[in-house]
Amino acid sequence: MAFARTCSVALLGVDGVVVEVQADLEPGIATFSLVGLADKALLEARDRVRAAVVNSGEKWPQRKLTVGLTPASVPKSGSGYDLAVACAVLAAAERLDPSSIAGLLIIGELGLDGRVRPVRGVLPAVLAAADAGYREVVVAEQTAAEAALVPGVSVRGVRSLRQLIALLTGAPEPEEPPVLGAGLPDPMAAGLLVPGVGVRNLAANHDIRPDLSDVAGQYEARRALEIAAAGGHHLYLKGPPGAGKTMLAERLPALLPPLTHAEALEVTAVHSVAGLLPADRPLVDAPPYCAPHHSTTMPAIVGGGTGLPRPGAVSVAHRGVLFLDEAPEFPVRVLDALRQPLESGEVTIARSAGSMRLPARFLLCLAANPCPCGQYSMRGGGCECTPVMVNRYQARLSGPLLDRVDLQVQVAAVTKTELMERDRTSETTATVAARVRAARERAAARLVDTPWRTNGEVPGHELRTRWRLAPGSLADAERDLERGLLTARGLDRVLRVAWTVADLAGRPRPERSDIRTALTLRTGVHRGQPLTDPRADPHRDPDADLGGEF
Repeated sequence: MAFARTCSVALLGVDGVVVEVQADLEPGIATFSLVGLADKALLEARDRVRAAVVNSGEKWPQRKLTVGLTPASVPKSGSGYDLAVACAVLAAAERLDPSSIAGLLIIGELGLDGRVRPVRGVLPAVLAAADAGYREVVVAEQTAAEAALVPGVSVRGVRSLRQLIALLTGAPEPEEPPVLGAGLPDPMAAGLLVPGVGVRNLAANHDIRPDLSDVAGQYEARRALEIAAAGGHHLYLKGPPGAGKTMLAERLPALLPPLTHAEALEVTAVHSVAGLLPADRPLVDAPPYCAPHHSTTMPAIVGGGTGLPRPGAVSVAHRGVLFLDEAPEFPVRVLDALRQPLESGEVTIARSAGSMRLPARFLLCLAANPCPCGQYSMRGGGCECTPVMVNRYQARLSGPLLDRVDLQVQVAAVTKTELMERDRTSETTATVAARVRAARERAAARLVDTPWRTNGEVPGHELRTRWRLAPGSLADAERDLERGLLTARGLDRVLRVAWTVADLAGRPRPERSDIRTALTLRTGVHRGQPLTDPRADPHRDPDADLGGEF
């Protein structure tokens, strides 16, 4: 009896489980059995591996072959085990030294010609291997840069099974002729990038990146956008068509600070599993922007699918922005499914094939018209929607969902003056983003010994007990709570926004004016002087709006 073993990784969402690949050869009729709770794609590895070994110039063992994937209770899917299976079989047949692959973790799909093709999810797989103590990893050459993002792991990128055999045996490395001529796309990377769920990288090209100065007017909405980015607060923009709601949402990701290295690894792991990671960009270092269409299904938003579920839009937008344009047009079940990830920052999906946890800490931005035709409450708009139609349309956004949205802003129609005259005082994205970074640094210094990073993550109990407010500053919020205008959760949200307003103004703690600002942004009821065009009063300090009354 001949036996050999090596290791690979099974992915459950973005969490990896190290799988031992065992090969056993015994006398008997030449058969190939693969056991270990494998799916259809993995069972087909028997034909791929056999053809790859033969076409690599090696002899296929003519004995009873059994390949086991343990632990057998963990579901295994995909074609990333091919290379590990081939190495285990060759080591059991004494073509390779079994000790040379026992400490390796091998990930890669095999083509019938013996070439190693890249697979999705390499980064989370290598992270799981590093956590399990593995220090040598073999992957396809195209994903070597992605695997090398994990510190403390030696990565070998190989192009073919022949090359890997040469590396393990010390033989000269064979030359690999190109698959296609120059100028043609690489077919080896075809499986890495699959159609996404509305993911766009709005900050990749600085020449065409949308800028906040492009938005005409909308000073209150721009202010809300800045507060949302500074504190990680969810935002609801409501107003007539053409007011600039989508323009504002598209400029929100550029206001967010760049991802830290740990956050970039989290986002890259999700995008790698989802098949959204470009081959020439192994690390996602900018906040993602995901804008699915309102016809998108529940599995595409939350995650799921046949067999083991895959990341949905809420996970793809992790550490970035999830924008739902025409939010009332989304199915009510889909909208209400957002309530759990909005609170916990993760989503747990259970299916018959298994359950998994996926990260989903995103900044939600909703946009909606006031009625089906969009002309309701507009002067001279000519809305023909009945009151029943308007109420039914607005009720599609449930109270429990909106209760989790900190900022709810009315976006008015743009005036002729704002649209036609060039606004030379309009702030650029870079200017606002600098204030956002400064506010986040103040919040991070205050939250340094806590598990939270932004004001939008801090529980209300901690805000009420650990960090005291100025005396009497909560009077307006307490009055609204007694009148039923605020829920207990709503009060917590107001406190979070008030802390962000104070951070933007550079104050050590919120004052009554900050609470009023937060209440106005949540309830839409102005309490004092509203935010208007800052050019209206030339003697007013332009920074006064950072914490002033509305």
